[in-house]
Amino acid sequence: MNSAIGTLDADLLSEVRETPATLDAFLAQVERRAFRMAELQLRHREDAMDAVQDAMLRLVRHYRDKPATEWAPLFWGILRRRVVDLQRRRKVRSIVVGWLGGGRDGDGDELPVWEPADPGQDPLGRLHDVQSYADLAAAVRQLPQRQREAFMLRMLEGLDVAETARAMGCSEGSVKTHLSRAMHHLRDQLEDWR
Repeated sequence: MNSAIGTLDADLLSEVRETPATLDAFLAQVERRAFRMAELQLRHREDAMDAVQDAMLRLVRHYRDKPATEWAPLFWGILRRRVVDLQRRRKVRSIVVGWLGGGRDGDGDELPVWEPADPGQDPLGRLHDVQSYADLAAAVRQLPQRQREAFMLRMLEGLDVAETARAMGCSEGSVKTHLSRAMHHLRDQLEDWR
């Protein structure tokens, strides 16, 4: 699994995140990662863009006066709640459409549109990255929602346990439990990538 995560996006995991001086700098720093995280959970590019933009606007409107050290957990908590809201709306819409006899609502099950960018890598290496990302994305989507959130915030975003607990609205012990279960499941699912 380490190689699958490592090939996911090297700068995502190795980048040292320093607290930015301005809210604009913070938003610029998290924008790309937030979009990928939302797209992975929502499986719809436009919904992911809307969720990230809404989370950014809410952070600016309601929390711009908070200390810079609080921006990350606040932002990820806002984004998590926005994603959950969109998922609930989609579920209700599909139920209503089903009752009315309309069938599927057109959301589809497409994979997130993202390929690791590495212009220096050979074609076989790029294919390996694309395949490992697709397998990782599929395995992450199979996780229960709270495990998926804990994994994405801790492992992909790099928040510490306390920040993750604050963003998820649960205890630090719950974060550790969800992450442990997620890692166990992902190790089993991605055994071929070891």
